Amino acid sequence: MVETYRFAGFPSAVVYDRPPGNGSDKPKPIQHLLWGDWINLTGPEGGDWVKVHARNADGYMHKDSFVRDRILEIIFVDIGQGDGCLIVTPDDKHIIVDAGQSDNMFRFLNWRFGQFKKEFTFQSAIISHPDADHYAGFKQLFEQPNVKFQTIFHNGIVGAEEDTKPDSKKTGNVKYLSGIVADRIGLADLDSETGYAKMLKNALASGRVNDIRMLSAADKYLPGYEPDQRMSIQVLGPVPEPDADGNLRLRWFGNLGKTKNGHSIILRLKFNKVSVLLGGDLNTLSEYFLLGHHAGIPDPENRENESRLIELSRTSFESDIAKSCHHGSRDFTDVFLRAVNPIATVISSGDNEAYSHPRSDTLGAVGRFSRCNRPLIFSTELARSAKENIKNPQLLRGKLTEEHEKIAKAKDEAAKQKAEDEFNKLVRTIERSIAVYGAINLRTDGTNVILAQKIEAPRRKDNEWDIYVLECQPDGRLQFVSKSE
Repeated sequence: MVETYRFAGFPSAVVYDRPPGNGSDKPKPIQHLLWGDWINLTGPEGGDWVKVHARNADGYMHKDSFVRDRILEIIFVDIGQGDGCLIVTPDDKHIIVDAGQSDNMFRFLNWRFGQFKKEFTFQSAIISHPDADHYAGFKQLFEQPNVKFQTIFHNGIVGAEEDTKPDSKKTGNVKYLSGIVADRIGLADLDSETGYAKMLKNALASGRVNDIRMLSAADKYLPGYEPDQRMSIQVLGPVPEPDADGNLRLRWFGNLGKTKNGHSIILRLKFNKVSVLLGGDLNTLSEYFLLGHHAGIPDPENRENESRLIELSRTSFESDIAKSCHHGSRDFTDVFLRAVNPIATVISSGDNEAYSHPRSDTLGAVGRFSRCNRPLIFSTELARSAKENIKNPQLLRGKLTEEHEKIAKAKDEAAKQKAEDEFNKLVRTIERSIAVYGAINLRTDGTNVILAQKIEAPRRKDNEWDIYVLECQPDGRLQFVSKSE
């Protein structure tokens, strides 16, 4: 079978309206592609220029501007206040890690996967912890008839809500949260109808989810992504501490909110030489606890152990790119930032929140404790384009209502179809706003990396992305290549 697809080359590629030589005017750029973007070949290969279809554009690309191999793609979606990212592996597997609180993630995925007109199976849904700004956005996905999941992973804390009395016990001077839900049997036996528990139960009952289970550091790796695989995904947290009878417990971090956050699922992806840390909503107490656990130091908050703690824990935590914990909250430690030691940090935050995320002191500390002269800090909130935001929601609402009424009052099938097309066009405008602007795109082949965000008002069609390049140096480590140096 002849392959009819390719992928845009490093670090980006351009689609032109025609090949050179067919007239006095130069070819005009009509689409700017990111490294790894899917390209359909609509004409034969053989010459220097090939006819293609890419990102809804038909045109021509030079043969040297695309490649055959797929790369790793991580999209940190602008889901407002909260977290949500899509991982697309080089083997074309799809993993969602958190989905925000509103429908932004659903709209992004709906746009990306053609309104889910065909059945689509995600390999995993990973819910880092049971805060609504991380899990509530999954509800629409779990209810979509054409969307399936092989496994939903969670951190084991399911029935505990802020208005309930958590099941906690002390052993000596240490307090633990008990009542941990490890698997689908535990979920079924759980006497709770909280929004989170109900969502998980309904997802399993739908028949579109094969399994639901806890994921923790005891697993060591996400199933299917062990060290002998092409890409590994290490699980660093939460860290369960079974009691004498083998019942799972999680360390108490002061109150229920901090305990749920502190036991977020923490993942470290490794693809060849490139590593990415997804940090959930960790806080000061949990950061020390995790570092101490992985470094084997029983008293991690002792200042005398600080240098050794950082050195030993870097084996597990040091990463080239990190998703900032807790949306740029002030509840973090310098020690943890030094252990992660990133080149680039991505912060997922939103406008409509009461915490002023990302905090100024957090941004300063992230920059200070990054490992290059020009540390990179990306923010979904800052990357969002004012041009694509819906500036007049009342006008849009009116247009949607108008087209909806036309559908209902259509006198024949042709009029109905026309009104439905206009209605769907307006809906796609909303979806595209979420899908294109505000997202931070990470692409890597395991050696080099690009991080990119959409430019708000590009001057040219061949310069629509703001792209930052991390290149592998002779010593095997990545370095940000600045155009200003």
